[in-house]
Amino acid sequence: MAIGLSSIIPRLQMLSTSDHASVVSMNLFVALLCACIVIGHLLEENRWVNESITALVIGVCTGVVILLASGGRSSHLLVFSEDLFFIYLLPPIIFNAGFQVKKKQFFVNFTTITLFGAVGTLISCGIISLGVTQFFKKLDIGSLDIGDYLAIGAIFAATDSVCTLQVLNQDETPLLYSLVFGEGVVNDATSVVLFNAIQSFDLNHIDPRIGLHFIGNFFYLFLTSTMLGVITGLLSAYIIKKLYFGRHSTDREVALMMLMAYLSYMMAELFYLSGILTVFFCGIVMSHYTWHNVTECSRITTKHAFATLSFVAEIFIFVYVGMDALDIEKWRFVSGSPGTSVAVSSILLGLIMAGRAAFVFPLSFLINLVKKSPKEKINFRQQVVIWWAGLMRGAVSIALAYNQCLVC
Repeated sequence: MAIGLSSIIPRLQMLSTSDHASVVSMNLFVALLCACIVIGHLLEENRWVNESITALVIGVCTGVVILLASGGRSSHLLVFSEDLFFIYLLPPIIFNAGFQVKKKQFFVNFTTITLFGAVGTLISCGIISLGVTQFFKKLDIGSLDIGDYLAIGAIFAATDSVCTLQVLNQDETPLLYSLVFGEGVVNDATSVVLFNAIQSFDLNHIDPRIGLHFIGNFFYLFLTSTMLGVITGLLSAYIIKKLYFGRHSTDREVALMMLMAYLSYMMAELFYLSGILTVFFCGIVMSHYTWHNVTECSRITTKHAFATLSFVAEIFIFVYVGMDALDIEKWRFVSGSPGTSVAVSSILLGLIMAGRAAFVFPLSFLINLVKKSPKEKINFRQQVVIWWAGLMRGAVSIALAYNQCLVC
């Protein structure tokens, strides 16, 4: 008995120490989020700095401090998890984007958005994949097969609409905002679907049926994901309208809206659909139907609650990305072959720019031929902004890259 207790006590002490370290890390991370909000507020009038840049800078500074304090072992407070991003952080960001979007502008430009987000992503992925296949073989960076090259194309074809939208105003530039925002949402969904398709197909035996299967799979995912989001949004509106929760408690209305929005995302993941598209269209339907069936108090609460959750999730991601820039393992890898690392980074940057240009300008030209009103046409300056906005890579790329590392 005494021997059993003597072996259990050290384990409990180790567990307690581990739990305490996690609590300390969470405290520090929450304090960083608070600091980002306060500093971002103080810099509100500065046109060159916003919350995203503030969070990145604070993340980098924190990473330096942690790196020095740990003796060069780590720069992170938390370990990045794909589940943390896809299950907890991404849903509130995408849902709020759909909930707050100006629906008229979005659906008027839906064809253009789909062309940029779906067709453009495929073109960009193809150019990046072909480019890395040619250049990486010459650099001799390791044994990569066709699946790896295509996965690189899918990862770097995913843009970061969150970062871009921070510097655009929906009221001042409605057309540009709707195009960049809409492309970002469809692009994220397309990149995830494309990446999953690459992982599931046997690319060592390529035949025409694989291409047809992929196209069919994409349209199936797009349509079913959209319908699931629409049905969930309509169901929430019907339940709230018929049962009239507001007569007893506005808390129940707000809770039901939040839970059904999250349920739509999780159901999409359960059935291997695109949770991004599902929760986005659920947000659009809820803002158009459900929101008008709740009490005035619930309308104010939900509007600010969804915006707050999205804001905190975005800041969380940018702080982590800032700390990840000083990941000691990555810098050790770079220091072993700095020339190769610079060459790889330069090649990828050049291919991303070429991939964006290959579809933004040609598709814009074709779209302008169809549009009759000058206000609906995309002028060259707007085309350059759309091209430049898509050069940023964010959390979806990080999550897909992390997934690829686990597969490898």
